[in-house]
This record gives sequence, structure tokens and C-alpha cells, in this order.
Amino acid sequence: MKLKLDATPDLVAAMAAEISTGEKAVTAAMREAGAGLKTAWRAQITGAGLGRRLANSIRSQTYPKSGESLNAAALVWSKAPVIVGAHDTGPLIRSKDGFWLAIPLEAAGKGFRGGRITPGEWERRRGLRLRFVYRRRGPSLLVADGRLNTRGLGVASRSKTGRGRATVPIFLLVRQVRLPKRLDLDRDAERAIDSVPGLIVANWVETKF
Repeated sequence: MKLKLDATPDLVAAMAAEISTGEKAVTAAMREAGAGLKTAWRAQITGAGLGRRLANSIRSQTYPKSGESLNAAALVWSKAPVIVGAHDTGPLIRSKDGFWLAIPLEAAGKGFRGGRITPGEWERRRGLRLRFVYRRRGPSLLVADGRLNTRGLGVASRSKTGRGRATVPIFLLVRQVRLPKRLDLDRDAERAIDSVPGLIVANWVETKF
């Protein structure tokens, strides 16, 4: 008995077609998984009250950027990794010089371009010196001898008699502060990874039929 196997052009074409189908399925699956993870991370950020601007820092890209591949991959990242990472891990924050962290109170107002104001910037803008007040219990303070204006901001007093003048707390001083963990990015990443096999199968079937 003799057995003979011929690799006919039809078989070769069928295998090539199957590989092409697989490449399309894997690439489409990775694109969907990456887009889904990007959407989930953005939803987490806005849901945590961190704002649409930070949420929009989450980006995704499928590789290869053009064409299909059985080795396709998706990358999801943030353009503000330090900020997003801090809210994801809840780190302990200490002063760089080992002294105090100055936390602005409502009377301090906003800094340049709406950011957090520093003691030095506050003194330059208000024309007042801040005074250190040590407290044995609770955070120490930086205060100003002035007044509160109609917007609740600490400003210099214009009174010549001292009427309305007050000692206004401007900054809280603490040794360290722990940023609360407000995100769980690993949870959504693991879900995205777990979804990949099902997405590949679904896209393979859809492409094939």
C-alpha cells in the first residue's frame, strides 16, 4: 500500500487564508481590549472626582500601527503618570527638605494659573509676612496679621485704628501626609487581559464567517 500526500495549491491557499484570518482576529481583539481598558481607566478617574482633564491623559495604541499580526499588542498609558500613579498607590508624601509641608487653607486663595499657592508666592502677592504658630496638638500654622476680605481671602488690613484686624490662618504645616488611594488600575487591567482570549475567538469567527 502506498500513501501519497500532495500539498495542492488549494491547501496552501487555505492555510494562508487561515493565517490572515488569525492576524485580523488577534489585532482586532487587542484593539478592543486596549480601547476598553482606556475607557475603564478614564471612567475610574472621573468617578473618583479627579476631573476630565486627567482622565483624558489616558491614551491607547495598538501595535503594529498599520496592518495585522498574530503578535499584535496594545499599550495603555497616561500622559500624566506621576499624578495618576500617586492616586493609584496612595503614597506617603514628605517634604523634600525634611521640614514641613505647607497645605493652603481657604484664606490662602489660588496660586498662579489656579494652581496650589506656596507660602513664598502668597507673601509676594499679598505684601504680608507669614508668622509661624506652633501647636502641640494638631498641625502648626502659618498665619498673617491682616483681615479677611469679602471673598474670604487673607489680605492686608487698611484700617489705621486696627479695627477688623485679625490673625488669619493661611497654611497648615504637617510633617507628612498620606494621599488617599482613589484608583485601582490593576483591577481593570486584569479584566482586560482576561478578556483577550474571548475577543480573539469572537473576532476569528466573525472574520471567518
